[in-house]
Amino acid sequence: MRILYLYMFPLWGNGSGAWLRRLTQHLTHIYPEDFQAAIVAPETRVLKKIKIFRIKPPIMGVFVGNPELPHSKKYAKFSNQEFIQLHNYYLTRTSKAIEKFKPNLIHVFHTAFLPPVARTLANLYKIPFIITTHGSDLHYFSEDGRWKANVRDASTRAKFITANSNFTREWYLQMFGRDLAKKTKTIPAGVSNQVDFGKNTSWIDKKYHFKYPNMVLFTGRLTIHKGVEYLIKAARQIKAEIVILGDGPERKYLESLIQKFKLTNVHMLGYFSHKLGEINDFYLRSDVYVAPSVWNEPLGLVILESMVHKTPVIVTRKGGVSTIVKDGMNGFLVRPKSPNEIAQKVNLLIENEKLRFKMGENAYRTVIERFNWDKIAGKFYRMYERSIQTKNPAVPSPLLTVIKKYKKIAKTVKK
Repeated sequence: MRILYLYMFPLWGNGSGAWLRRLTQHLTHIYPEDFQAAIVAPETRVLKKIKIFRIKPPIMGVFVGNPELPHSKKYAKFSNQEFIQLHNYYLTRTSKAIEKFKPNLIHVFHTAFLPPVARTLANLYKIPFIITTHGSDLHYFSEDGRWKANVRDASTRAKFITANSNFTREWYLQMFGRDLAKKTKTIPAGVSNQVDFGKNTSWIDKKYHFKYPNMVLFTGRLTIHKGVEYLIKAARQIKAEIVILGDGPERKYLESLIQKFKLTNVHMLGYFSHKLGEINDFYLRSDVYVAPSVWNEPLGLVILESMVHKTPVIVTRKGGVSTIVKDGMNGFLVRPKSPNEIAQKVNLLIENEKLRFKMGENAYRTVIERFNWDKIAGKFYRMYERSIQTKNPAVPSPLLTVIKKYKKIAKTVKK
């Protein structure tokens, strides 16, 4: 089985890129004799056992921001000519990848202009394709609808469509049509549970001169949607170190807030690139993780990352995160834009070690039971098999529908 993935961004710097890396690596590990992967993406780094067709698009775009693409233009602000140029570039370069790699299936790992690219190539090369939506791409469509008709057409031709949460699935169907429901499946991201809980993370306190014994963590892109300003405002009422890992267009504003409130317990440490070991140390060191999003967060891979490190989470009641976080069980749900409520819940967990430990254990159990990579990779593998082996596993052809109808009528008449 040879799967070619189409992707729009570098494979580091965002949740979907991390997901794609881990999916292909787990599939290669679980099915070493039966699975081969190649990725078409603007990525210069190397992935073990994964072929990368490195591309350099004429113009790079982002949905809401990407720390590895700090000066890139938002797709919603692309001119028609820029989009045509980008679409044609992906079309040409992906066709070359198809001829070299000879895939059995194309997996589009984001929507926007990529499903139409796959639609055209699937028709020319007679290769099936599937689509995965992550949610941030759907937010883009709410700002710019120029590709919606093309993605709708591609969606009707795709073998399957996958969404990272039930919330994202519902959003996709509302946007592109409920007739796609039968072939639109929810498959969340997975998280590795290989965590060394005994690891010494004291280097963090020494390097950054921490004074408080407790630490509160946020990781992610610094965009207005992430609501980090409300964590900073809450920091005035929290006696703990507040660590913010990430970069983005909101960074200067957030730094100005820290100066305005004269906060000495808030540390903006920037983007850690692919230094996975160091980032995991921060997850392990933290006592509480806060995700104060003000938009409908589709899933939140960083939330899963914190939970697998036995860290209780505090997240806003927005989007698909409520399918992960159960209020009072493995974390707390708070109202958006509420620094006071964030501070209240953080302080409750800091002051109550027994509650913090119990929620951390529940968080860990949630992840290993529901977001196990072996299970998730297996779901994709079986979907790939069905897509390759059948002409259209999810939607019957119009002719087949008519035949079934008349067979039913014939049986009734015979009786």
